[in-house]
Amino acid sequence: MNGPLPTTPSVVVNNTTQSLMACFHDDDAFKYRAYTFTYLLVFPVAFLCNMAALVVFFLQSSRRSSASCVLMMNLAISDSSFSLTLPLRLAYYFGDGAWPFPDWLCRLCVYGFYVNLYTSILFLTLLSVLRWLAVAKPLRHRALTTPNRTLVVCLAVWLFVGVASTPFLSNGVTLRSGTPRCFEPPTMSSWCWVLILNYVAVVFGFLLPFLTIIVCYSGIVRRLTATTGPHGSSLSSGARSQNRRRSVQLVTMVTATFLLCFLPYHLIRSLHLHAVCGGWRCDVTVALQRAVVVTLCLAASNSMVNPLLYYYSTRTFRNNMRDAHSSLLSSRGGSFRTGLALMRRRNTT
Repeated sequence: MNGPLPTTPSVVVNNTTQSLMACFHDDDAFKYRAYTFTYLLVFPVAFLCNMAALVVFFLQSSRRSSASCVLMMNLAISDSSFSLTLPLRLAYYFGDGAWPFPDWLCRLCVYGFYVNLYTSILFLTLLSVLRWLAVAKPLRHRALTTPNRTLVVCLAVWLFVGVASTPFLSNGVTLRSGTPRCFEPPTMSSWCWVLILNYVAVVFGFLLPFLTIIVCYSGIVRRLTATTGPHGSSLSSGARSQNRRRSVQLVTMVTATFLLCFLPYHLIRSLHLHAVCGGWRCDVTVALQRAVVVTLCLAASNSMVNPLLYYYSTRTFRNNMRDAHSSLLSSRGGSFRTGLALMRRRNTT
């Protein structure tokens, strides 16, 4: 293995292990640059877009009684809360990997990332299930998916992910090269513990949700193709057609999000953890670490992609966004308040 031995005190005394730890820490500059560039882009876009989405959802007084709106509001809360941790991460990477804040904030940032990641995955999965029910079993959809029941399910998701992510609260500030570091396990035993947690997260936080949305997507496509024949005229009204189109758009966007943001990250993260814990060659470990950095940036960008899902899958959301934009463009007295009043009137009629 290549690379100098680390100069920091370590509980690991084995020279091979020390060399491996030094191997992937020698490439910190690439990681810091990539994360700095990504979070500078993600933070303002994710925060502003998700906060704007929450305002629009709040103004949709009639839509708040729908299950999908309840789910999307929870998804926007998850993404906006994650974006609030990004300034702390930016301060860390701008400081060349020196954590200037208390230890509990480091633990909270680590914990918050995983809570956001897996609540987002589960909320997106539930949206796909809702859309499948609306298309394939409309009567059952009306009976089962009440706003109160959906809210209880969302609270259960928050509780499940929050409790399952508590092991990450144990990863706080550590000293390396005399500098307080965050976001990195301090010892090889810590890395191997993360490997175990990784597989639990992959199974329950990615594979099962991903298989669920694939089944939902297949069911929606099968249902829509079965009702577009010559004998499906009763289902060919404009409203039904728009509903089908929104269903396909939503599930397609969710599938694309999984393939682009979540699949690469979970796959490469698993390989990298095996490389670290298994003592793979240094060049392979560094290459996998760089790939993890890139795929983690893609996973983090999910928080600014989700508002597109709200916009393209919900007609009322698009209309209210246009009303708010028109009101903001006009600078004459009372115009913004008038625009908000029109939005409220539209949603109550």
